Amino acid sequence: MTWRRPLLTTVLCVLALSPFAFSRQARPKADNAQMRTQGAKQNASEGEKRFRTNCGRCHNAPEEISPREARAVVRQMRVRAMLSAEDEKLILQYLAP
Repeated sequence: MTWRRPLLTTVLCVLALSPFAFSRQARPKADNAQMRTQGAKQNASEGEKRFRTNCGRCHNAPEEISPREARAVVRQMRVRAMLSAEDEKLILQYLAP
């Protein structure tokens, strides 16, 4: 009888505290995924702005372009349009996400 009470107390404590332990682990993953989605949307809109500012003077945005083709085109035009490395990255994300 003396060993049952501490065992029961331990089991009840573990059961009572387990939801808190699991909820802390699940939240950051959801928040990180949400933050990445928001960041991707912001980068896409920023990439579109930079495309219109730098490339839109002479070119329309292609309807469909593969990531490989987009990299080749942006690399060639980077020197001509004097794009920064950040401009290049954001425009690539806009053209071929």
